[in-house]
Amino acid sequence: MGLANFISDNTLAIIEEWESFARELTPAANDMTPLALRNHISDILQFIMSDMASPQTGSEQIEKSHGHGVQLHERKPSAAEIHAALRLAGGFNLNQMVSEYRALRASVIKLWKISIPGNSSLDLDDLVRFNEAVDQALSESISYYKEKLNDSRNLFLGILTHDMRNPLGAMLMSAELIARIGNLNSRQEVLVAQIIESGGRVSEIVSHLLDITRARFGTGVAIIQGEMDIGYIGRLIVDEMWIKNPETRFLIEVSGDTTGYWDKSRIGQVFSNLLGNAVQYGFKGAPIAVNIVGAAEGVSVTVHNQGVPINPAKIGMIFDSLARVNDDAREGKNVETGNLGLGLFITKEVITAHKGTITVSSTEKGGTTFTAHFPRSKKTAEM
Repeated sequence: MGLANFISDNTLAIIEEWESFARELTPAANDMTPLALRNHISDILQFIMSDMASPQTGSEQIEKSHGHGVQLHERKPSAAEIHAALRLAGGFNLNQMVSEYRALRASVIKLWKISIPGNSSLDLDDLVRFNEAVDQALSESISYYKEKLNDSRNLFLGILTHDMRNPLGAMLMSAELIARIGNLNSRQEVLVAQIIESGGRVSEIVSHLLDITRARFGTGVAIIQGEMDIGYIGRLIVDEMWIKNPETRFLIEVSGDTTGYWDKSRIGQVFSNLLGNAVQYGFKGAPIAVNIVGAAEGVSVTVHNQGVPINPAKIGMIFDSLARVNDDAREGKNVETGNLGLGLFITKEVITAHKGTITVSSTEKGGTTFTAHFPRSKKTAEM
């Protein structure tokens, strides 16, 4: 009997083995009904049988082996994708869900082998097509599981940061009001100042997290363009950074026409993030150089510091959210703990929203240089 026909004739036995295995995946399966444990297995088996029965050329088989199998279902969630979503909602982790497919593969082959007379052998072509179909369903499940997991994380992050803003704002306003009222002793003044400073840092992190959430949901970072001077903003942020870091020497050079239409607040955010990164990862005592050049096609900004170079194997991750490629404190390097790695991700999103580019080079001899380019554009409405 062909394997596809065997699956069709023995679906109930296969489903019972699936359920028996899924029942062992605790604690997620502890309180699940048989129906919940069996969710969409019949549809997954139907997909496997349909896939095995469909004609397939050699080139199509190669495409499948590369993970590019043609889906037989319409572009709506497949049975494998729905299974993944329900397993995620039911508390199954990714490894547990993958193990279900391993169990399905083993169960079907075991039952099929038992049904074959002793002097017969398994059909290798059927086995290949069966494994291809299982791999296709597994690939869909994994991709969908990860997608939905990321969506739920982003939603949680968005709700959390949004709900934090009001109590955080009230805390900062109260602390600032206490400072204005005065009549505080020196110790109280120090404590209130610390509350304001720490609250401001938390507020900045919350804003970054909200930006990340928007970017991950595909809306991107919002920008409002207006007439501005990037050179002026650069000098302003350098002055602010020097006040915060008086032990650091900042060098800034501005040349050419640096005026145009960009988002002033967001451009300031780019400068702040790049300079903060240079201070954090630069050698103590080494200057930080900022070069702003205006040209016909746009304005380029470079921020350079001397420090331990970024690992070449990790430099491609430098703009990923929550990535910290230089997170080990090393001798001679000024590393501030508690950095979530949000700044460079936001920086790239802001530059991308302006249709610009950013690159980074980092070597032991040449130091680390970030180069951002902002193309010129006509004044537009909110983007």
